[in-house]
Amino acid sequence: MSKLFTGIVEGLATVVSTRHLRGKTYSLQVRLGKTARSVRVGDSIAVNGVCLTVVNRTSGTCSFEVIKETLSRTDLGTLKQGSRVNIERSMTLNQRISGHFVMGHVDGTGKIRRITLQKDRSIKMEVATEKNLTSKMVEKGAVALDGISLTLVDVSERSFSVCLIPHTLKMTTLGIKGESDLVNIEADYIGKYVLKLTSQYQKSITNG
Repeated sequence: MSKLFTGIVEGLATVVSTRHLRGKTYSLQVRLGKTARSVRVGDSIAVNGVCLTVVNRTSGTCSFEVIKETLSRTDLGTLKQGSRVNIERSMTLNQRISGHFVMGHVDGTGKIRRITLQKDRSIKMEVATEKNLTSKMVEKGAVALDGISLTLVDVSERSFSVCLIPHTLKMTTLGIKGESDLVNIEADYIGKYVLKLTSQYQKSITNG
């Protein structure tokens, strides 16, 4: 059964080390601090929105192994010692859902194109990405950026925008990222299924 997350980041963690293992597997060590006390080997944690499995745990630090497929779709390969990452433990059945259902299966990355300060101290962030990702998005729908549940403001063919309140900027990586930086994108999984079903229906009409 796939793990689920809410897109409500629990905090920022620090990358301790990264290294490549045999078979192009990538090892990632992250210092979780107090959060690590409740984590066991085998647990799932979203790191910048990517669902990873804890393979080793020491005092305050957890280790993860990242396969080639994950590296090709996310920004985890760009992390280095000292990098800050968002973390969220997988949700439990009795947990209140304040964001939206996030699978931790990143669809791809986008590049921050523009950051604009608004009069209310929030910022509007425009992200450039591929058409195959924006096709799964709708204005006022949900999207996860670096594992953060956000509401889409504008959606065009090759870009979209979100608005970020000061609290989100303070508590997540989006407050320390700038223009041209990469972000992990996970489109709302409901939108993915709707797109697939409508595509199949259109094909059946065309071939029928």
